[in-house]
Amino acid sequence: MTDTSRVRVVATSHGPLVVEESGEHGTPLILIHGNSTCRRVFQRQVQSQLSSRFRLITFDLPGHGQSADAADPMRSYTLPGLADAVVELLAKLGITEAVIMGWSLGGHIGIEMIPRFPGMLGLILTGTPPIRPGGFAEGFLNSPHFQSAGRSVLSAADIDVFAGAVFGEPMEGFVLDAMARADGRFRHRLFEASRSGAGIDQRAAVEDTKVPTLVVNGATDPLINLEYVETVPYGNLWSGRCYRIRGVGHAPFWQAPTDYNLLIERFVRDVAHPGWAVAGAASRDYRMQGRQ
Repeated sequence: MTDTSRVRVVATSHGPLVVEESGEHGTPLILIHGNSTCRRVFQRQVQSQLSSRFRLITFDLPGHGQSADAADPMRSYTLPGLADAVVELLAKLGITEAVIMGWSLGGHIGIEMIPRFPGMLGLILTGTPPIRPGGFAEGFLNSPHFQSAGRSVLSAADIDVFAGAVFGEPMEGFVLDAMARADGRFRHRLFEASRSGAGIDQRAAVEDTKVPTLVVNGATDPLINLEYVETVPYGNLWSGRCYRIRGVGHAPFWQAPTDYNLLIERFVRDVAHPGWAVAGAASRDYRMQGRQ
């Protein structure tokens, strides 16, 4: 939380959600966190120049952070349920157009929102392989860390391993606290619903969409199959390429915020005001690898 951010509780049919807003003007930029974390993972965006140029909105998903556990876990703790919760939240905030940035699970929620939120100006995917139903093995690496991602009860050791994989070292105390707080029913229900086919075909969604899509990942992400992510034929891939930020893993927005924020700013400005940001872009990518 910054000196100029505003935190409030918004009532939704999925339960009360805690929302933090930074910046009053500019294009709304909605940041959606990942499984068993919280809105604080985006501190390095909220505390950056982005909050003076856009209307940044972070929030805790149902069952996470300071938000309440879902009133109906069977409904809310699925990709369709989470997408519905975000769309409802945006309506409560009076937001009809926005750029959606999703990290890991947050990116899957963003993809799920494509047919639900017609005001999506752009979509930013980080740590999110757009997979077909049953395509988990295509998009993700065979990692033991995923056992924790879907487990109801996590030991302290489980949390240490899971947090290290998704957020990197050094371990951040607030991430450990967020994982300990997260509703264990969320993890179990999310994976149960995904295995049973809940949600849209996410690969087809990004292939068919006209929404400008920025794909940016850490070059050493230990969880996702980058080669798969970069060979998906996105319907409207911004700048015609996917980006890797060198030397960082699953959370590049935390591990390399300067590089990440620069790219995000260019993208948001460009999709809100087409043509503004693309000229001269390549010269600024000093730590980024572009993959066509």
